[in-house]
Amino acid sequence: MFPLYLDENSLSNNLVRGLRAQGIDVLTTSEAGKRRTPDDQQLAFATEQGRVIFTSDVKDFNRLHNEWVRSNRHHAGIVLLHNQRTSTGAQTRAFLRLMAEHTSETMRDRVEFLDNWVE
Repeated sequence: MFPLYLDENSLSNNLVRGLRAQGIDVLTTSEAGKRRTPDDQQLAFATEQGRVIFTSDVKDFNRLHNEWVRSNRHHAGIVLLHNQRTSTGAQTRAFLRLMAEHTSETMRDRVEFLDNWVE
């Protein structure tokens, strides 16, 4: 399982509790003292910490991913949630499926849509 960093757009206390109950290492923007920090700095912080960032800010983080790739910068991984109506339980189960398939190494410079892992 790879460690996660949840940004403000995806932050749900129920999701944090659900992920932690499954043994997933989760850090939130609030816990890191990074609330209201710009997206590029959030991605840089997550990368420095070796954490995959989870966000529903699809447009901005897709753009950031492309910018980083073009400039030969590397990130620890990005997981995006397109459908914000996905239940907390479904998100937790989707993360477990995603983490069963990917490691920190395979998530490096990768963008995954959590929606694709929801059953």
